[in-house]
Amino acid sequence: MKIKKEKLNNISKYSLIGRLDSNTKDIYEKEVLEDFSETNNKVIIDFGELDYISSAGLRMLLMSAKTIKKSNGKIVLFAMKDFIKEVFDMAGFTPLFIIMQTQKDAIAEF
Repeated sequence: MKIKKEKLNNISKYSLIGRLDSNTKDIYEKEVLEDFSETNNKVIIDFGELDYISSAGLRMLLMSAKTIKKSNGKIVLFAMKDFIKEVFDMAGFTPLFIIMQTQKDAIAEF
C-alpha cells in the first residue's frame, strides 16, 4: 500500500493506493492516523486507487473517525469503487462516514 499526502488549503488529503488490510494497517496508522491533530482535523481520503479493504482496514478508518471527532474535525471519503462501497454497506459502516463521489464534493463538505 502507498499513501500520497497533499495539503489543499486547510484540508489534508490522503490518497490510498493498493490494499488496506492486516498487512498494511501499520502503514496507514503511521502515515495517516498519527498525522491527525488539533490543527490537522479536516481530512479527505481518496479511495480511487484502493483495490481492497479488509476488516482490519475498516477498523483503521473507524479509529480515524474517532480520533478526528476528539479534535472536533471531520473526515470525508470520496471516489469509492462500487465493490469497496459494498464492503462498507455490508459492515454497516456507510452511515458512519460522509462518502462523496468526487474530490470537489468532498471539499465542499467543509
